Amino acid sequence: MNHPRFHLAIPVHDIAAAVAFYGDVLGCSQGRSAETWVDWNMFGHQVVTHLHAGAGVDVSNPVDGHDVPVPHFGVILDPPRFHALAQQLREASVAFVIEPYVRFEGEVGEQWTMFFLDPSGNALELKAFAHDDQVFQK
Repeated sequence: MNHPRFHLAIPVHDIAAAVAFYGDVLGCSQGRSAETWVDWNMFGHQVVTHLHAGAGVDVSNPVDGHDVPVPHFGVILDPPRFHALAQQLREASVAFVIEPYVRFEGEVGEQWTMFFLDPSGNALELKAFAHDDQVFQK
């Protein structure tokens, strides 16, 4: 799967906690950094954690019977990587906001999804589509 890469800057309230979470728990490789920010290779995309006191989730929206945290960000993985990462997160005792499950089962856009928070309260959604050609289908 060859998706365009994105760049995303997110606020964190503790750089050391971000390093432990994004580096050790998620397994993202670290790029450039300074005292107040760190670049991460998050599955081929650049995510930058910037020191800022305003991190966290504001509200939620209902989707498929779950309260989805807003704002959130994430990436689309292939199904084997998704399931391996879900197991990795369980082994690291990461608390899920929404446990891994199949959303829209049997419908267009069927996907595995999971939500969890980083140590600063930023919500992440990782997902894997049953059929990659349905990522943008209505």
